[in-house]
Amino acid sequence: MSRLGAWIKEKITLPFLFSLMVFIIFLITVVITGILVFLAHFFGLLNEEVAQGGAVLPLIILVSCIIIGTTISGFTSRRMVKSIREFIEATQRLAAGDFSTRLYLKNPPEYRILSENFNRMADELGGIEILRTDFVNNFSHEFKTPIVSIKGFAEILKYDDLSKEERDEYLDIVIEESARLASLASNVLELSKIETQTILTDKQKVNVGEQIRQCVLLLAAKIEKKHVSLDLTLHDYSLSGNKEMLNQVWLNLLDNAIKFTPEHGTVTIEMKRNANSLEMVFSNTGSVIDPETLPRIFDKFYQADTSHATVGNGLGLTIVQRIVNLHGGTVACESEPLRGTAFIVTLPSEA
Repeated sequence: MSRLGAWIKEKITLPFLFSLMVFIIFLITVVITGILVFLAHFFGLLNEEVAQGGAVLPLIILVSCIIIGTTISGFTSRRMVKSIREFIEATQRLAAGDFSTRLYLKNPPEYRILSENFNRMADELGGIEILRTDFVNNFSHEFKTPIVSIKGFAEILKYDDLSKEERDEYLDIVIEESARLASLASNVLELSKIETQTILTDKQKVNVGEQIRQCVLLLAAKIEKKHVSLDLTLHDYSLSGNKEMLNQVWLNLLDNAIKFTPEHGTVTIEMKRNANSLEMVFSNTGSVIDPETLPRIFDKFYQADTSHATVGNGLGLTIVQRIVNLHGGTVACESEPLRGTAFIVTLPSEA
């Protein structure tokens, strides 16, 4: 019976329900009007001339039908109008910024679909609002911190009684913070450019293995400074894509792996060719990402290190994800206590 009931609910669509309501209203109107005419005739309120087809009877029937039909329509339409009013009130609350608003209309099926779509839209808008707030807060923090630092040390450098060592130390800090600010500006501009891009341009055949080797050479100084060991399994596999964008992906992932690997740790890069794709895995030993944090690591300006002790601005992984998506691929992160953290990039490629 439950399956039959569910099937019936699915079939009772809005047009069918509307037609059924009109039919029921018409049927009730006719029945009630007929009963009234019968009672009037039974009690002698209608004379023989009227009963045999006089002009008064049709008029009485017409007036009765109009009054009864209008009354019944008014009562039966209240439920449908109530649902519409619920929807109007929900959209008004949503427009006012209450993204917790939800609709729970069940029948007919069109109303249920309307409720599901409305609730999905409210969820998306709520998520966008949270993301916007986080973006503003994080951007303000990341942008303001180096400026305040530069200003403070620039003021100290005005004093004449500083030793050469102190002056050099403060100048190094100013240079470092300036580089950080320049990096932030560059990343924001790069992210803005690729976010507005929907079609991949300047595609060419790219040797991914050779690109990653060049990235290792570019970051050799950082690798040596932390005494990080490299475990590379690279092949000269090629795919079609934007060379500069892909190079940025490998640089960001390798730089992240080095940054979060403790001294004397290990960074591993592996390449695999599947049927129609290439898979690149960048993994490192060291601290793992908290499971609650993992879903947010690709958000703009989000940093797992809430203390901001590590150098960065939280845009690198966002840029990586956007570039990979533009190439029709996927990027995922796995982080386990014994295995460390790994980023898996999968890009389409002809075998």
